[in-house]
Amino acid sequence: METKTAELNLCGLALSDYKGKPSTLCPGCGHNSISAQVQNAVWELGLPPERYVKLSGIGCSSKSPNYFLDRSFGFNGLHGRMPTLASGACFADASIHIIGFSGDGDTASIGMGHFKHVIRRNVPMTYIIENNGCYGLTKGQFSATSDQGLVLKHQGVNMLPPLDMCMEALISGATFVARAYSGDTKQLKELIKAAISQRGIAIIDVISPCVTFNNQDEALQSYTWGRENEAPLHDFKHYNTREELEGEEFAPGTFREIKMDNGTYIVMKKLEKDYDPTDRNAALDLLTESYKNKYFATGLIYFSEAQETIQDLYNLPDEPMNRMASERLRPTKAMLDEINRSLY
Repeated sequence: METKTAELNLCGLALSDYKGKPSTLCPGCGHNSISAQVQNAVWELGLPPERYVKLSGIGCSSKSPNYFLDRSFGFNGLHGRMPTLASGACFADASIHIIGFSGDGDTASIGMGHFKHVIRRNVPMTYIIENNGCYGLTKGQFSATSDQGLVLKHQGVNMLPPLDMCMEALISGATFVARAYSGDTKQLKELIKAAISQRGIAIIDVISPCVTFNNQDEALQSYTWGRENEAPLHDFKHYNTREELEGEEFAPGTFREIKMDNGTYIVMKKLEKDYDPTDRNAALDLLTESYKNKYFATGLIYFSEAQETIQDLYNLPDEPMNRMASERLRPTKAMLDEINRSLY
C-alpha cells in the first residue's frame, strides 16, 4: 500500500511540525479555530517554529499558545502584562517573531494601559485579541467588550457600552489593524500571515464565540450573530513571493496590491464596499458606522507603511543580546569612568 508523503513548506517541514498540545478548552470554542489558523499561517510562511515566540497573560485566550507551535519558546505571564513580556523579548532577540495572545479581559480591562503603550512603542509583534465578550475563565461575567443590553443568565443585564478594540488600536497609532471572525477561517489565516509580515505591531481583534457563557443568538459575539452580521471588506490574500502573485488573474480595477516590508505581498479584491484601508479617516468612519449599525466589518481595516520600531530607536544589534556573554554586555571600568566624567 502506497504511503502518502506529507506536504512540506519552504523550510522542508510538514504541518505536523507546527502542532501543539490537545486543547482543553470547551468543544466548539472559537479560540480553538484561531489556534489552528495560527498553525496553518506560520507553516505557510515557511519559517521554522524556533523563529517564533508565543506570549500570553491570563484567561481562556492565554491558554491558546499551548495548542500550536510546540517547538517554539513560550511564556505565560501575569494578567494584562503580556505586552511587557513582548517588549522584553524584542530587546533580547530582534530576530524572532513575537505572537502575543490576549483576551477582551486581559487587554480591554486590566491590560488596557499596557495595550496602549505597546502600540505607542511600536513593539514588532502580532497581537491577537480573542474577543468573546465575557470572562469565560471565571464563569461568564461581562467584559469591557460585552454589548450594552446583553442579558446573561447569571449576570443580569449589562448596562455599560462596549469598547471597540480596533478603534482603540487605531487611535493609539497602530499601523496594522484588522478584525476577523473565528468562523471565517480562510480570511483569518490570511490576516495572520499578513500581520506576521508587518514591520511593527499588528493588531487583530478576532470575534471568538464562547459557547458556554455567551452564545445566545442575540449576543454580538455569538456564532449566530457572527454568521449573519459579518461584513467582509474585501477578499484578502497574502503571497510569499511575486511569482505566487503573478500566477493569479485579477480583472483590472477590482483589486489592490500592497508590498510588505519583508518582501511579501497582500492583495485585496473589492467586494461590494469600495474601501481604502490606507485611509485612516475612512477606517475611523467605518468603525463608527459598524458600531452604530451593529455589524462586524472584517478584514484589513487600516494599514500604513512601516514606521520605526522600538528596536530601531534603540539601535539594537543584529546578534541576539540574550546570547551574548555577560562580559560583552557589561561596560568596562574605563567606559564607566568616562560616563561618570561626562556627568560632572
